[in-house]
Parts: sequence; C-alpha cells; structure tokens
Amino acid sequence: MRRICVTVCCLGMALLLSAQATERVTIRVTEKQLEQCPTGPYEATWESVREHYHTPEWFMDAKFGIFIHWGVYSVPAEGSEWYPKHMYNAMSRGHRQRWGSQREFGYKDFIPLFKAEKFDAKEWAALFREAGARYVIPTAEHHDGFAMYDSRLTKWNAKRMGPRRDIIGLLAKAVRAEGLRFGVSNHRIENWDFMYPLNLPKDSTDLFLPKYAGLYGPPQKPTEQSGMGPKAQAAAAAGVTEAVIDEEAREGRHPQSDAFLNEWEMRTREIIDRYQPDLLYFDNGINYRSLDPWKLRLARYYYNSATHWGKSVSIQSKGTAYLAGSIQDFERMSRAPKHTLDHYWQVDDPIGNKFGYIEGLRLQSADGIIRSLVNNISKNGNLCLNISPKADGTIPEDQQQILRTIGRWLKTYGEGVYGTRAYKVSSERNVRFTCRGDSIVYAFVVRWDGQPFHLQTINDLNIESISCLADGQPVAFRHTGDGLLIDATMADVADPVVGFRVKLRGGQAD
Repeated sequence: MRRICVTVCCLGMALLLSAQATERVTIRVTEKQLEQCPTGPYEATWESVREHYHTPEWFMDAKFGIFIHWGVYSVPAEGSEWYPKHMYNAMSRGHRQRWGSQREFGYKDFIPLFKAEKFDAKEWAALFREAGARYVIPTAEHHDGFAMYDSRLTKWNAKRMGPRRDIIGLLAKAVRAEGLRFGVSNHRIENWDFMYPLNLPKDSTDLFLPKYAGLYGPPQKPTEQSGMGPKAQAAAAAGVTEAVIDEEAREGRHPQSDAFLNEWEMRTREIIDRYQPDLLYFDNGINYRSLDPWKLRLARYYYNSATHWGKSVSIQSKGTAYLAGSIQDFERMSRAPKHTLDHYWQVDDPIGNKFGYIEGLRLQSADGIIRSLVNNISKNGNLCLNISPKADGTIPEDQQQILRTIGRWLKTYGEGVYGTRAYKVSSERNVRFTCRGDSIVYAFVVRWDGQPFHLQTINDLNIESISCLADGQPVAFRHTGDGLLIDATMADVADPVVGFRVKLRGGQAD
C-alpha cells in the first residue's frame, strides 16, 4: 500500500509540474497600472478616438518609407523570419542536421551568435535618406519574443544579450538626425503560440524549460481561433487572402490570456515612453474584436502621450483591427487596393521574397518597386519597403543598390510624389496621376518607351503648359479626337517611369 501511495504521489507531482511548465509566464500587472494614462482628449472608446484622430499630414506627404525585419532569426538565415516557428515544426529535421537537437540547441542559442558587430545606425540612416525615404519603421519585437530595445520588463533584449546595444534607440537617434520620421513595429502579441512544437514532443525541445520562460512563455498550443492555428495556417497554405483570414480571426474570443495581454500592453507602453515613435505598427495578431479593450486603452495612452510631445502620430494596423484611429496597412503589393480608397493607407512590401534575411534572397527590381510606389500614391496610399539586413548588421550591397536607384529616381521626380495627393482619376492605361492643389496634375508613364502618348483624363482641361520632370523642359501638346496628345519624344530618357507636370489655368485639378 505504501509503495502504491508513493507512486500515486509521484505521478501527481509530475502532472503538477507538467501543468506548471506549460502555463504561460507573464509579469504581474495591476488594474491601477493599466488605468494610468497621460492627460489628454482621448478616452478609451471608439467614439472618442474617431472624434479626435486625424491621419498625420506629414505621413500623407511622405509617400515612401523603409520597414526593417532584423533580429535573431537573421542568424540561421534560412526559410524566413519565421524560422523560430519552423525550427520546431516543418524545418525541425534540417535544424537538427545543421545545429543539433532542439533540446540542446534551441532558438535561444542563436542569441549569442546575433552580434551585429558591423551595425552602424548612422550609415543605415544615411542610406535611407539617400533612398528618398521619409520615415523608417524597424521591428522592435517580432513573433520570436526577443526585444530589439533596452527593456526593464524583460531581460531577453538586445541591450543585455546578443548585440548588447539598444538597437531601436540607436536607430531612433540616427534616423531623426537625418530629418526622417521614426516608427516601431511590435509583433509581440503573436508570440503567444507562435513557437509551439506541433511536430515534436515537448520534452525534445527547450521551449518548456522554466529558465527560458521569459523568452518562450512557454508557447501555448494554437487553437482554431488562433492566427497561428490550423485553420489560419491551412488558409494561408491555400493562398487565401489576408482579408479573408482577417474576417475569420475576428470571430470569437482571442486565444491569449488576460495576463499575457496586460503584459503586452505594458511592454508596448514602455516602447512608447522610451522612443516616442511617430508610427506604431501592429501585425495581424490584434485583429480580434474581443481585443478592443486593450487596443483602445493603448490608443488612449499613445495619442494622449503624443499631445504632450507636441507630435502628430498614428497607429498602423491591418484589416479593421482598429475601427478608428489607425492607418490601414496591406501586407505585400499583391493585396494593395486596386482603386482609390476614401481613407489614406499603406502597403508594406519586402524588397525580396521574404521579410527577414535568408541566404539566396530573391530581390525585386528597382524598376518594379518604383512602379509600385507610383501605383500606390495615385490611389491615396504609401509604400513602405522592407529591407532585410544580415545578422552582422550589414545591409547587403544588392539591396543597397536598389535603394540608391530608387533614391536617384525620387530626386528627379519627387516633385510629383512628395506632398501630392491622389487625383480624381487615379489611372488611365499606362499612366498614373497625382495632383498638387488645384493647379497642377502630374502624369506618370509607368512603362516609358520614349514615344508620344494620348490622355483622355485631362483632355478637357484648360492647360497652360506641360513639362517633363526629368529636365524641366516644356513638351508640345494638342487636343485631338483621340484625346490630349503629349508629344514627348525623348528616347534618351531611360527611366522606368517618367513623370510630367501639367500646369492648369483657373484651378481645375481638385
């Protein structure tokens, strides 16, 4: 009988330890802390946010930004920035062959290898300025749970480990010194179940060892409602668009515990207080309607803080995660609006086939990126181009060359880009339009062949002059039965997209 009792007790203790090992570990947050907020006009209601929020004018003028996916996942440089998930799942065998077992060499073991020894924030910022960008958004924390900033709330951060520098702080200072706006991207909310090992036994990984709970959580098993769950993963594999996934994700209750969300809110507040970002970007994880209390409280905190800073700022989110008070973002140009929207928006698009750096990254052409930019600005949107630095802190030369090519084009044609607005007609065949006030329309030929072309859109306008932005020289034009003929025979202009300034008499562009 004694032996049986001991066995039962041991089994009970084992089950208890197992339950404790899988319970999500969070910092303690009180209701009083959550209710603390700077004074200001914003309350934590959609009505208040809708009443007081305005899309920043500087953002609508900026047109072109730089997004940065850089972190510990840049060390393996394989698969994608989702390597921390895949190394415990679809890529588990490859990881073991290259690095060792997930129990002995887990994701946390990449952190000492993430040295960023060649990182120079000033060099990066100067390159972004040369590229013609007007704002920069680095990822402060991706799904992996490693903070790229100096944090008091987690020891798993770049100031204490890996680079042993406040990466976000250094970039904030350098970017602003170049006269650019500075934002941050925070994906922490997706860390909840991102790294759960669906294909490996729990005890064959390091994910549930208590001493790593500050980094891993430990991760929770994805549910049907989760953005990382089987339904969402199957939809993504089948090529279902982000909008459809977003609709499904909003049904039901979010998977995260209240304790985790309270911690997420406090860690996001820490970023707000420390870096005073001009933009605060969130990924799909905040799309659930049931998260509105946390989202609204955070909006109140951020926007009231900005009133004390004397800055015009904005949250960025996808779908209808925010019913008000946010710039809508679309991930990748394939999801960009096809028509002009009645609100201002942004596309974040990677320079390569992945967001994070991988070996063999396949890059877009500079010409294609320029066309994407022109397409977006003609429809009331911006382009935020993601770059993929290497683990040592260098931006690969091929990516740099693309950025510099875009910068040269913007230096020539920026008059028709920066500070403009969408024209009442966004496009006509091979041409995209923007305007400046009611006296100037810009026409961009997106596949320039050096030949005269017709335009129906502005044929009935009283035109004073037309000139090419490439050299400022006047271009002959005349009204014909086929529309306005612009006699621009400039075979020597080799730019992929060529812009023309159309000056009107009597203010007809609005």
